[in-house]
Amino acid sequence: MSASPVLAVDIGGTKLAAALVDPRGCVTASGRVPTPNRPGVDGEELWRALEALLGDLVAGAGDPPLAGVGVGCGGPMTWPAAEVSPLNIPAWRGFPLRERLRARHPGLPVRIHNDAICVAVAEHWLGAGRGHGNVLGMVVSTGVGGGLILGGHLVNGASGNAGHIGHIVVEPDGPPCGCGGRGCLEAIARGPALVAWAREQGWRPGARGATGVELAADARRGDPVAGAALRRAGRAIGIAIASATHLCDLEIAAIGGGLSQAGPLLFDPLEEAFRTHARMEFARRTRIVPAALGQQAGLVGAAALVHAQDRYWSAG
Repeated sequence: MSASPVLAVDIGGTKLAAALVDPRGCVTASGRVPTPNRPGVDGEELWRALEALLGDLVAGAGDPPLAGVGVGCGGPMTWPAAEVSPLNIPAWRGFPLRERLRARHPGLPVRIHNDAICVAVAEHWLGAGRGHGNVLGMVVSTGVGGGLILGGHLVNGASGNAGHIGHIVVEPDGPPCGCGGRGCLEAIARGPALVAWAREQGWRPGARGATGVELAADARRGDPVAGAALRRAGRAIGIAIASATHLCDLEIAAIGGGLSQAGPLLFDPLEEAFRTHARMEFARRTRIVPAALGQQAGLVGAAALVHAQDRYWSAG
């Protein structure tokens, strides 16, 4: 393993984040800028913003030699070629992100994966799943995504999309999902869907706006509709994890993302639903825990695609 840091990148709809991450998973330098995501922005303007962020970060750290570049980015994307089309970044449709980064960093490995998969990798490498061979990592936020580590190695699947738990069907006659199906976990438990459901039931957000964070805050203050919304989300997540556990024989399911900050208001109904539906003896041993690495998980997981490639990268 190289002693040099990885240049890690986390690409989101609101921010572009980058860091230098050493082989122990420690962030030694970092930076972020808002994602140029206003109407009319083209793909090249977005690329220039990312390129400037990376250049400033590396120069500010004294231009150290790099072990490689690791990136977490929203999907869909072709994998491992990483022509990216993030749903929340309209300026990039089929953008050749890996090709561009390879040209900018010739001779270095450049590895790009789904952002939720990078979070799952981080939690297995250094977080809540450390020391366990069979882990589901989940992100419950504006979307619901995940990644699977089985037998101590990241499972990619045929197209790099294994672990996409957001599209397990938990309510066959439930609400329509952005994927075109009905009753997917994401259609019920993602923050905007919860907010929409709560508003339909009569919830009136305060001055801070109609967000999942505000919904959870109102639930903590005793608002009955907000509390019901979180119970609805928890039940759906618990059912999905029970299905995943029966399929994959998991030891740990680690849940991160903004909605996970709701604490017992989410995790108590989640655990109840999981125990109701996880009836096989082996499934009952699975533990559901909060993710441990917080806001840096995506960057740490992106770095692990290079630093711990024997476990988390199987492509060319």
